Amino acid sequence: MAVYRSRNALTGPLTPDRIAGVALPRTSFCQRGYRADDVDALLHRLAHELRDRTRQLDLTRAENHRIKEALRAWQTRRTDERAQARHAGR
Repeated sequence: MAVYRSRNALTGPLTPDRIAGVALPRTSFCQRGYRADDVDALLHRLAHELRDRTRQLDLTRAENHRIKEALRAWQTRRTDERAQARHAGR
């Protein structure tokens, strides 16, 4: 996985806690800039979505591991069965 690099507050790998903890600079009255409430809402949404995707990825990895283990067990049984059949045929 590639790491996004920047000079802003979100340097390094993104995690839900890092996104939720970002404090962006606030603009003073009558200056151009983003509304702090909108930025905070977006950051919270990003954290929520990243947390959800991380959970989904963890579930997918666990299922992948379960399937690999089941395949290995099946392959071992098949190998043992074939060896027994060859041995019984002698």
